[in-house]
Amino acid sequence: MSASDTQSADTDSEYENGGWEAVRELPPSAKLVAKVLEYNETLTQSQLAEETLLPPRTVRYALSRLEDIGVIESRFSFADARKRIYTLQVE
Repeated sequence: MSASDTQSADTDSEYENGGWEAVRELPPSAKLVAKVLEYNETLTQSQLAEETLLPPRTVRYALSRLEDIGVIESRFSFADARKRIYTLQVE
């Protein structure tokens, strides 16, 4: 196993475990969304766009990247079933 294979295996395990280590490897927009969710317990996508001053499309991309590594949880809003509420799952 070469050094690059070892590094790749380490990176894969970081992504599987989630956490701030995995977030560090993401684009700046995803890091910003994660930090905003850290300070605000739950937010919708439109609230995140408002808080971060990012375009809605960028927020969608950031949320999908964060969901891919398992550091956020989403659920339907009881107030408006068309919206999803996002919560950070990192300590």
